[in-house]
Amino acid sequence: MSPQAHPYTWSGLRTFLLAWLFLVVAASRFGFLSGTFPTAQAILVAMTAIFGLAAFKMPMVRDPLWNCDIRLLIGFHVTRFVGLYFLELYNEGRLPYDFAVKGGIGDIVVATLALMVLIIPRGVGFRPVAIQIWNLIGLADILFVVATAIRLNVNNPHSLDELRHMPMSLLPTFLVPMIIVTHIVIGLRARGRQL
Repeated sequence: MSPQAHPYTWSGLRTFLLAWLFLVVAASRFGFLSGTFPTAQAILVAMTAIFGLAAFKMPMVRDPLWNCDIRLLIGFHVTRFVGLYFLELYNEGRLPYDFAVKGGIGDIVVATLALMVLIIPRGVGFRPVAIQIWNLIGLADILFVVATAIRLNVNNPHSLDELRHMPMSLLPTFLVPMIIVTHIVIGLRARGRQL
């Protein structure tokens, strides 16, 4: 059940996200992300759990996420055009095919679909269904990417070393947890017609 709609500010969410970003950049800079499996997966799970808990329990984070125009949450997923960079890293031999090409193309598709959903005007009858379908596709894609990363890490612990260093280390520590949690929030809001 979502919180009741009421006035909110963005300052608390901004502070939370900046503090989180500072911590993960520092962790990367000082080598705390250099461990192999299961370190990377544990960090991803921990970061997702922390942001998920904040999104449901901390008013400074929860209130903006649950009460803002849902287009802001959908628009955040345009960041998934990072998939284009995955393809470049694959071409340079820095990321494996299964992760970079399959995951990269999936992310590009999800980002493109997000743009398409964003241009559907409010009040159009199929808009809620379009948001729900896009959200399911996007969540399935990110979970596929995470599962692929786990499989690759188990088979070859150094295959995703690129994700242990800045700027790519921001994916498992910052961007992917926010993607997963915002998909959950969007799904629950769409189900409750908070669109």
